[in-house]
Amino acid sequence: MLGTIVNALAIIGGSIIGLFFRGGIPEKYNETIIKANALSVLLIGIMGAIKTKNMMLVIFSMVIGSIIGEFLRIEENLDRMGGFIGNKLGDQEGGVAKGFVTASLLFCVGSMAIVGALQSGLSGDHQTLFAKSILDGITSVVFSSTLGIGVIFSAAAVFLYQGAITLAASSMKAFLTEDVIREMSAVGGLLIMALGFNMLDFRRIKVGNMLPAMFMPLIYYIGKIIYFKCLN
Repeated sequence: MLGTIVNALAIIGGSIIGLFFRGGIPEKYNETIIKANALSVLLIGIMGAIKTKNMMLVIFSMVIGSIIGEFLRIEENLDRMGGFIGNKLGDQEGGVAKGFVTASLLFCVGSMAIVGALQSGLSGDHQTLFAKSILDGITSVVFSSTLGIGVIFSAAAVFLYQGAITLAASSMKAFLTEDVIREMSAVGGLLIMALGFNMLDFRRIKVGNMLPAMFMPLIYYIGKIIYFKCLN
């Protein structure tokens, strides 16, 4: 859990630093910074997505996972949580919810979040999460300076998400093969691309409702193993 704790603290620290710049940067610079960051997010997503070696699995994962996410109304619940936090802080324009949801999704769906949490749980190697902490800390400075205080609360989402993966990793070691991790990361890359498009103010994509897609490759490979064992 050490890597996840450091990651959450880096986001909090970066967000606090970014808040000192909020309002002190002209709006035109804020907008340009967000768009530049969005393009960087798109690049990160593309680099993750193209690693797939099973395109059909990625497609079916996106479709089935999105259906599950729509049924569970994940995006709506994330918005509601962000809105609740915003109301407690006296936010009347929904800026807190936007900052919380955008940052939470970006910090959670990346391949580094998955791989790093798995490494932390399986072998006690926190190096990937330490590197992710630096990147997330820098990103949170930019995000909080433009999107506001909502970004700081994404640290809680990162802690719970990565912490859960870390704790579950040891009990699922037999299933978390290189193929599984690669395809989960590829799906995560597509979700990161969708976040980039949202940040560019294209037609909004409900990325939150697509989150279950990331775990479809794991379910597929578990089912595959069980199937072949039954045959034998």
